[in-house]
Amino acid sequence: MYVKVESERLRFIALNQTKLRAENYIHLQDAIRNDADLDPNSLGQMVILPSSFVNSTRYLHEYTQDAFTYVRNYGRPDLFITITCNPAWPEITTELIPGQNSTVRHDLTARVFKVKVQKLVALLTKGKIFSDMKCFMYSIEGQKRGLPHVHLLLWLMEKLRPNQIDEIISAEIPNL
Repeated sequence: MYVKVESERLRFIALNQTKLRAENYIHLQDAIRNDADLDPNSLGQMVILPSSFVNSTRYLHEYTQDAFTYVRNYGRPDLFITITCNPAWPEITTELIPGQNSTVRHDLTARVFKVKVQKLVALLTKGKIFSDMKCFMYSIEGQKRGLPHVHLLLWLMEKLRPNQIDEIISAEIPNL
């Protein structure tokens, strides 16, 4: 179903390039200007994905620029937290049909993981586990084995002192 929705979004973008003002994209104009040997008419129909299309080149470029802005304004992040989805979480296993494996229910694992990430961010920001925060940023990625994981950067109001680092660093391997 995801592929069907994604292909419909791509079809809409391809058929509505003029409405999306694709001819005004600076990067496209630069590419045509700088590559004199390239005839844009001989390439076929060019489709430019907007920055709102998740994981497109323009989207990733904007996301990277946002990250650089955070570092420029707030300095280096104080904490880097990574969490991986556990397919044995009770929220996932209780919803599976008997005999069914979580690897066939990507929708379920993704939804449970997203809710857990949202709860974690709320706990870190409102619960002030590591004191007050200036800001945070995170990225959810898929691993090769199909499970999502999140990379979370935290900027704290009070910098951590060297004697506090051992108190907060931990790694847990789940019992499967």
